[in-house]
Amino acid sequence: MLQAMAGDPTGSRPAAQQTRYSADGFWRWDGAEWRPAYSQDRLWRWTGQAWEPTARPSSATGSGSGAGGAVGIVVGMVLGTIALVG
Repeated sequence: MLQAMAGDPTGSRPAAQQTRYSADGFWRWDGAEWRPAYSQDRLWRWTGQAWEPTARPSSATGSGSGAGGAVGIVVGMVLGTIALVG
């Protein structure tokens, strides 16, 4: 009885194991080996209890940057130079 009151762990349920992730976040430790934290297509991520869909950034919220924006800037510069020279 004294041992149970003193915090004997044999009578209590084990605490839930917290999932450990690698420094880059792409791997998780399952207690025996490192396993992928993402599915092969990167659409699902392991949360420690279940697979959940990953958050995908919306292309509608983009600021217009990227390859299309760079091409537009270059075309604008070329046309502006031609207008100045002509």
